[in-house]
Amino acid sequence: MKVRPPKTPGGPVTSEERFQLATYKKMPIVAERGKGFWLYASDGQKYLDLYGGHAVAGTGHSHPHVVAAIVEQAETLLFYSNLVYSEVRARAAEKLVSIAPESLTKVFFCNSGTEANENAMRMARLASGRENVITFSGGFHGRTADAISASFLGKYRELGKPNVPGHLQAEFGNIESVRKVADETVAAIMLEPIQSMAGVRTAAPQFFRELRKLCDALGIVLIYDEVQTGVGRTGEWFFAGSEAGGGIVPEVITLAKALGSGIPVGACLVSEKVASHIKENDLGTTFGGGMIAMGAVTATLEAIENDSMLENVKVVEAHLRNRLTEIPQVTRVRGLGFLIGLEFAGKAGPIHQGLLKRKVITGTSSDPKVLRLLPALCLRPSEIDLFVDELKTVIANLGSQDGGMI
Repeated sequence: MKVRPPKTPGGPVTSEERFQLATYKKMPIVAERGKGFWLYASDGQKYLDLYGGHAVAGTGHSHPHVVAAIVEQAETLLFYSNLVYSEVRARAAEKLVSIAPESLTKVFFCNSGTEANENAMRMARLASGRENVITFSGGFHGRTADAISASFLGKYRELGKPNVPGHLQAEFGNIESVRKVADETVAAIMLEPIQSMAGVRTAAPQFFRELRKLCDALGIVLIYDEVQTGVGRTGEWFFAGSEAGGGIVPEVITLAKALGSGIPVGACLVSEKVASHIKENDLGTTFGGGMIAMGAVTATLEAIENDSMLENVKVVEAHLRNRLTEIPQVTRVRGLGFLIGLEFAGKAGPIHQGLLKRKVITGTSSDPKVLRLLPALCLRPSEIDLFVDELKTVIANLGSQDGGMI
């Protein structure tokens, strides 16, 4: 029999407002449970979740295969550190490397995307003996010291002051701007191949090919921050090696978000060239590679395979793009797979709020005209039809309120 914890006096909204440090402007939803691409609130309302809690619910909320793996592991061993060997950790590492591009042969497990990016930069510095790292306008790599110093998006770098030295900025998609700052002092070039928070911006395949040539010529480690694009979100396991990226594979790929289906976990996939420079005690983590997280990683990857989610992403993305042609107010569809940005002629904020009132959860971005969709990889065409119908209704209502200007 399930035992529910006692309810908080005054309700969760009152308690969180009183006791939790304010960090995000929250949606007026008290999340109680989830199933697939549906989120159920404590008041009985059901929401179509096209945001997945920051792109985390890749396999859908509470996928039964992932839940079963977590429960089984919790009943066996909750945790032990990397000071011992572990069957569940070995399986997760082998599984993750098996789906990675062939040149990436080692994995380092940590707890989050920002940790993965911090460790990726450290590995590049250790491998090259250099200090500087080039990142890009619009890039966001996390909120810890080195990662936020590498984030040239809006106010984030300012929030991270005093910044870690050694960070250089280039213009995303502009190879000439990279050449101006790249030299023998640069350890790494790190980028999000699709800049999600910046409004779902990407670059032409030729840009990635030119980056690869530049890194090879100067001995620079190339790092892809695939915290959002990885684990199947683009319809491929990774953006690295894909046609959209010119087939280019970096020396390091960082992962998190959907990797554990909601269990906190991050990872770096690393080439032998970089891994050969990493010695014992160069890197470390207490909770990284913990048993619960490792069970979730393996089960997540298995669920994506077993349910043919990569193929589903491609099919449903095509259906979404086709249906969006019916909405002239959507001036451009950005992104790839299930990392999609809808660009509007005006501000996307009122549309986001209108959809929320109609029980559809989407995301905004630093581009005020772009609405983001990051749904579970199991989303179906029927839910796309529901979303498009609700979007039409919201736009029509806003248009009538604004004299037809939307």
